[in-house]
Amino acid sequence: MNDLSPYERLGVTESASFEEIQRAKQELLQKFEGDSKLLENIEIAYDAIIMERLRLRQEGKIKVPEQIRFPEKTVEIKKPSPPFNYPSLPNKSPIWLQNLVDQPSPKEIGISGLIFLGLVLLSVFSQDSQILPLLLTFGVGTTFFFIYRKDKSFWRSVGISFVAFVLGITVSSILGNILLDSGLTLTFTKEQFISVFTFSVLWLGGNFTR
Repeated sequence: MNDLSPYERLGVTESASFEEIQRAKQELLQKFEGDSKLLENIEIAYDAIIMERLRLRQEGKIKVPEQIRFPEKTVEIKKPSPPFNYPSLPNKSPIWLQNLVDQPSPKEIGISGLIFLGLVLLSVFSQDSQILPLLLTFGVGTTFFFIYRKDKSFWRSVGISFVAFVLGITVSSILGNILLDSGLTLTFTKEQFISVFTFSVLWLGGNFTR
């Protein structure tokens, strides 16, 4: 079969139309399905005919149908489009607020959360109310530690810890009085409520400020 011309391999004449060439190719592919060598020769013969007809067209000797113009086109490899980056909104918060707010890692949140959870449980289930001031003192110290380890600023850490403590005590005291005046029955004492609320504020201050 190697001595035959491409047309003879496909069983068509040189004057065959493009449709006849395609039909002959498909019939041979189906006939010799499974014979890789013959299938390869059929493809080679078909490509040779197409390239010859393109050459004749470029020389102006024949007119090639639109369907077979694709071989002379350069294959264009499309590059994957870069991921779209959504434009970030400008941060309009004040500089002092940007310098104050921190974004802790999940590990830091988890460690401090466990410590303050232990303080909350001790304050709620402890039968001795005298232990609450000691627990609050430890909570303030914990907040100071987590803030200080970020920027190593002693007085800044003291100030933020103190503000968080005062804010927690003040707000929880006001809320506790409101709840008691409304007749709502609490499952724990007012002092315990103040301690739990203050621990929550201290935990927020220790994690999300710097």
